[in-house]
Amino acid sequence: MRQIVLDTETTGLEPADGHRIIEIGCVELINRRLTGNTYHQYLQPDREIDAGAIEVHGITNEMLADKPRFADVARDFLDFVSGAELIIHNAPFDVGFINHELKLLGDEWGRIDAFCSVLDTLAMARQLHPGQKNNLDALCKRYGIDNTHRELHGALLDAEILADVYLAMTGGQATLSLGGSGNTGTTAAPEAIQRLAGRPALRVVRASDEELAAHEQRLQAIDKASGGRCLWRSLDAAALAVPGESE
Repeated sequence: MRQIVLDTETTGLEPADGHRIIEIGCVELINRRLTGNTYHQYLQPDREIDAGAIEVHGITNEMLADKPRFADVARDFLDFVSGAELIIHNAPFDVGFINHELKLLGDEWGRIDAFCSVLDTLAMARQLHPGQKNNLDALCKRYGIDNTHRELHGALLDAEILADVYLAMTGGQATLSLGGSGNTGTTAAPEAIQRLAGRPALRVVRASDEELAAHEQRLQAIDKASGGRCLWRSLDAAALAVPGESE
């Protein structure tokens, strides 16, 4: 599975007011692993950048004077993301700006969702953590992602951080604390594994038809509540593809 974690920086908040993209940053994931393959481009917007936007990302018009325009890089950008699932925090914002840029090139370019599917990690975070702050900084703190090097927003930097956050949000439990001490920190040294000599073979107890039916009913409820992202189903599918993996 190929996924592209994407972020943009812009001249302002609303493409309807003529604001433009000035930076695109993309990080590639294949089968949930960072490949090191990235796409990064600064863009000349042909308009002034709002002062409020400069305070957020620190990019000025002088920095972009010699940079290409979106029209110059559109084909390379679409070639990079085509066929992938885009992972974006607050996707309507970035998708709206990308579609605006494509529309300026002509109707024949279409919309970004014709090239990619889109996953909004902000919507996902709100489902997982209702009533809490779910901006990127808050999620970094919640999942233990180091973002101390993030003094200003930057498209590539934020895409790299979001990739770590997304993997943490969707990866389940990352550490296992043994020994019953109640310490759930991630830096504790693992306890040594003690092998038991002469232990008899474990008895395998198969699930009954009633238990399997109850299990399936529960999976359906989880799948519905998570918007079709039940991880157990993907694990079952992977096990069926590899004989013996479900044992």
